[in-house]
Amino acid sequence: MTDTTAEHGTEQGTETSEKALGTRRGTGDPATRGRTTIADGVVAKIAGMATRDVVGVHAMGSGLARTFGAVRDRVPGGGKSVTRGVKAEVGEVQTALDLEIVVEYGVSIAEVSRTVRENVIVAVERMTGLEVVEVNINVVDVKLPDDEEDDEERPPLQ
Repeated sequence: MTDTTAEHGTEQGTETSEKALGTRRGTGDPATRGRTTIADGVVAKIAGMATRDVVGVHAMGSGLARTFGAVRDRVPGGGKSVTRGVKAEVGEVQTALDLEIVVEYGVSIAEVSRTVRENVIVAVERMTGLEVVEVNINVVDVKLPDDEEDDEERPPLQ
């Protein structure tokens, strides 16, 4: 038993000392040594920001989501949710997105949708390296010029 350990110990000892001294280096491209995963929320944030940058997009999310978001925005530390109205499904190399948007009255919904789709695809692919396979857009409302912006603009009830 001692003899076997001594034989293997010499080989292992050399290997260990090379690693300890740093003389052995890994081979291959450093980019292939490890794995990067991107959370759904990261892609959703990127898509939300890219969508809000498009002229003609008034808000994001359904009426209920916007109502809850308005309440959350007023709570200290709640902050605005960039992901409101965005659902992202992220795989190994691809992602798919569902967006709910409110457009401003008078704009071409088809043109706004096309621009949103292009903006989101460019931003997500550039920042994450993932292939965007689809961007589904659901226009849930139209912001009319006479719509009140916030509940804060309404006179208080007495």
